[in-house]
Parts: sequence; C-alpha cells; structure tokens
Amino acid sequence: MKKNKSWTDLSPGQKLMAIVAGLIQIGLLVMALLDIAMRPGDEIRGTKWIWTGIAFINFVGPIAYFLFGRKRDAELLAPLPEE
Repeated sequence: MKKNKSWTDLSPGQKLMAIVAGLIQIGLLVMALLDIAMRPGDEIRGTKWIWTGIAFINFVGPIAYFLFGRKRDAELLAPLPEE
C-alpha cells in the first residue's frame, strides 16, 4: 500500500505547486462568491443559493458558475420595439 506524502516529504517544487493551486482555488471561490452576491438575481441562471453551494466544489464549481451560471449580455437585453 502506498503511503501518502506529508508536507515535509514534498520537494520545494511540489510545495510551490500546492501553494499555487490553493491560491488559484481560493481566488476562484472568492471571485465567484462576490459575483453571486453583487449580481442581481435575474442575471443568474437558477438561484443564488444553489450557485453559492456549487461554488464550493473545488475548481469545478466556480468555473461552472462563470461558464453556465451567469446570463450573457444578449440574454439580458430586451427586444427592441419594431418601428
């Protein structure tokens, strides 16, 4: 059976990559949560509380929110009245 490595067993490069990955994850989460909180509910597909929960899924959640959770500008524009 393979033993899990502890922090002290990692090389300096592996430690750096773990720190960078953690910072990216936290950054994505914070950006998604701020966007969800500040964006009006009618500009989000679904409900804010569902997307808030999804945002906590590592990497996938915040990226899914930015790709699929926000309505695009074209969806927000009302149709122009015919002349």
